[in-house]
Amino acid sequence: MSMPKGENRNAPPKGSSIKVQPIQKTEDINKIKALLKNNPRNLCLFTLGINTNLRASDLCRLKVSQVKNVKPMQDIEIKEKKTGKTRRITLNKSCVDSISKLLNSNGHKENDYLFVGQRGRLCPQTIHALVKSWAKSVSLKGNYGSHSLRKTWGYHQRVTYSVPIPILMTCFNHNSQKQTLDYLCVQPEEVKNVYGNMI
Repeated sequence: MSMPKGENRNAPPKGSSIKVQPIQKTEDINKIKALLKNNPRNLCLFTLGINTNLRASDLCRLKVSQVKNVKPMQDIEIKEKKTGKTRRITLNKSCVDSISKLLNSNGHKENDYLFVGQRGRLCPQTIHALVKSWAKSVSLKGNYGSHSLRKTWGYHQRVTYSVPIPILMTCFNHNSQKQTLDYLCVQPEEVKNVYGNMI
């Protein structure tokens, strides 16, 4: 039986979930960047994924015209596929540099999708498979997929840069701090570390 176009045959049954992890170690992030250094599309995809909190479905829908002339710390406007809401995303220097490298690598046109493969624009399932393969190539232990990119952004905002949870709640559109902590795989670590505080 054929599946509707765009539906993920590997998705968990409705009502269940398969949790993927953020990439917690900076050295592992750098290993993946080194792995992708000669592939401008994949390096740009990875860089945007871990430097924004865009879902894979929104990364797939980015067009050249949205990002072509963006300068570091300028915003782009997107309409989220999942929520239907319009939101603004700020692109840092890493994002802008990787976009420039990608656009300089081939003849992208204004109305082209930014991330394309042999069959047209990339889809979330392809991004999921790519992230899994990158994690495997650098010997990461655990479960990784397309959502790991968004989780990696949040994890490092919280752990590396100490961004307050209420700000991250707003970024992720979560309803509670617990939801954000659980989402970022931070809460178990922080609770455990509390017991290491000597009085």
